[in-house]
Amino acid sequence: MYVNHRELSVTLRPLKLVLSIAAGIWLGFMAVLLTGWLIYKALPVEQTQALNDAAAQLTKPPAAKNKPESENPMFDQYRQMLRDSEARQAQEAEQAERARSFNGPKCQFWTQQNQTAPSEKSRAAIYQFCG
Repeated sequence: MYVNHRELSVTLRPLKLVLSIAAGIWLGFMAVLLTGWLIYKALPVEQTQALNDAAAQLTKPPAAKNKPESENPMFDQYRQMLRDSEARQAQEAEQAERARSFNGPKCQFWTQQNQTAPSEKSRAAIYQFCG
């Protein structure tokens, strides 16, 4: 069986393609907006009023909430102790990280290099790897 294949030559112009895609996206967006507007106009007045109220509530900035003072001194004391504990844990973690960086192999290497042959490069590497 003999099949005759024809060759199809297609030339692609990038600017024309980009403009066509942009026009299609823009027209699609406009179609969605027009459809939404037509649906909004077809709704009864009560529903459109509810939509307008909801939109106004969304666009209005939230009112500043006054933080009520706690009238329970034990709870205030607990929160203060919790904040102190978290601060102490963060400080201990920072000290452990600093100690780990000083004991790291790169820090030890560059410290040794700086002791045997001090140079600007070794000082910069110590600053980088040892903190």
